Amino acid sequence: MLLIGITGGIGSGKSVVARVFAALGVPVYDSDSRAKWLMAHDPALREQLTAAFGLATYDAAGQLDRAYLARVAFNNPTQLAWLNELVHPRVGADFAAWASQQAAAGQPYVLKEAALLFEANIDRGLDAVITVWAPAAMRQARVLRRDPQRSAADVQAIMARQLDDDEKVRRATYVVYNDDSQLVLPQVLALDAAIRRGGEVAEKSLDFTKT
Repeated sequence: MLLIGITGGIGSGKSVVARVFAALGVPVYDSDSRAKWLMAHDPALREQLTAAFGLATYDAAGQLDRAYLARVAFNNPTQLAWLNELVHPRVGADFAAWASQQAAAGQPYVLKEAALLFEANIDRGLDAVITVWAPAAMRQARVLRRDPQRSAADVQAIMARQLDDDEKVRRATYVVYNDDSQLVLPQVLALDAAIRRGGEVAEKSLDFTKT
């Protein structure tokens, strides 16, 4: 079974593209959602987070205080690196267990969706990576429509923490363009067919792949 990553900058539409793959029957592992679940429910990780960031990491009801953790970690590179060092290995182990179940079920390939796939070096354990691309201005406009609580400065700060789009494209095996220049569905159908034909993930002849 092939392990395929799918990533893209905020507002690129990677989750939308992942849902198209899921509609085709491809199992999709949402790393960001699973990370949040593990932070809330994994006993060992909860203990590590409390030790690292204080008792206020979880409220009186035992719920993860995301706002507190964001204030403590996301604006401090050292603290953010420490948070990632704690969370990413747990997500990796969770994905490995999930992928084993999918392989046992006879799936030809699975997708691992992750916003920081390259930044966290997650791509090293994958057979191929799909980058979903859209221009920065379009991505920012999408996020501002989707998340009215965010300001333009908020979105730009998030984008600044993510790998440059050109570098994401350079590192990708395939690029799905979600910039309104072409339809997404035919791109996904062609890529799904190529992978199902026998894992031809190195094929570069498809119209939507990078050259």
